[in-house]
Amino acid sequence: MAKGIGEFLLETAGEAVAEMVLTVLACALLAGLVLIAYLSWSFSPRLSVAGAGLLSLFLAHGAWGTFRDRAKGRRRRGIAAVTTAGFTLTAVTAVFLVLYAGGCGCGCL
Repeated sequence: MAKGIGEFLLETAGEAVAEMVLTVLACALLAGLVLIAYLSWSFSPRLSVAGAGLLSLFLAHGAWGTFRDRAKGRRRRGIAAVTTAGFTLTAVTAVFLVLYAGGCGCGCL
């Protein structure tokens, strides 16, 4: 019985540490994104808006490539593969930030 309790406590402590590490990583990522946005805007607001527009087009094309029906047996190639991968990476990052950056206490979310 003592062995079972010890394993439970070890698992609980491991989960708490893992949760803390993920929260710190999410806060660092969020702070980095905010810093990039701030520095970009302070350098050139016009370029920041243009860059945001281009990034939006890139992600929209990736989302379209991800969710559209393709002909059977055809693979994504070239720009479609790149934008689909970019959209997927952005979506996974957004979910990660939603789940773990809420505990930052930085007032960003």
